[in-house]
Amino acid sequence: MEDQWRGPLYPARLPSLHRIPAPAALADRIRWFWIPEWDLAPGRTSRQEVLPFPALNLVIEPDGARLYGPATRRSFRDLTGTGWAVGLLLRPAAVPFLCPDPGALKDADAVLDVPGLRIPVTEAMAAGTDDGGAARRAAAVAEASGWVEATLPKPPPESLLANRFEELIEANPSLTRVDQAADLLGVSVRTLQRIARKHVGLPPLAMIRRYRLQEAAERLRTDPGLGIADVAAKLGYADHAHLTDVFREVLGFTPSGYRREAASGGDQGK
Repeated sequence: MEDQWRGPLYPARLPSLHRIPAPAALADRIRWFWIPEWDLAPGRTSRQEVLPFPALNLVIEPDGARLYGPATRRSFRDLTGTGWAVGLLLRPAAVPFLCPDPGALKDADAVLDVPGLRIPVTEAMAAGTDDGGAARRAAAVAEASGWVEATLPKPPPESLLANRFEELIEANPSLTRVDQAADLLGVSVRTLQRIARKHVGLPPLAMIRRYRLQEAAERLRTDPGLGIADVAAKLGYADHAHLTDVFREVLGFTPSGYRREAASGGDQGK
């Protein structure tokens, strides 16, 4: 998929990350499953830095399940030892079934008591395989998919409109304003604000800006010949300085600094 490496800021650091599309029947509730696995030498740490999608994630790990709310800044996690996680990147339409107020989880997370999901996924990931782990990952995804099908109902029309808003932002890099999106969806700006708050927990403009920033980071990382001013122009930023200000505010570094660090692969661990 085209956005396979959007999210992780330094893909070269990843020990192992598999993204598996959701079954067609669940595509209105789950965008994809993501499964990192790591086995690091004693004393070694691998820092994973992420510019998250403007969405919620349901994550199962050996010690439990958590719902991660929408993030307003980059996040990181230091990996050590051996481990895994099975994440479900939720579509907006799935969120009200799991969290009545996603805005309350902004930059936060909450424990989920879902033994019917956690136990079978954990058992699947504990299985030994001689195929690089493909079979256990497939089994974990199958268990999680069955749980979603049985637990999260088919979304109502308003929730599907929230999905359409997400799809519209991603498909149109030139879309930079909320009124543009509202016109294309045939709703009022106020309706779009209410839908975003209910299904993502962020204002619609914050969602638009996050996708544009993700795309800017991806272009800076993957196309070294593209000037920073050109990246800014293609994605609706006023100029080079505007893009730099946004990078500093959200990520804590400049576009040029990020490009240099990404080109070197980043810090591979300590």
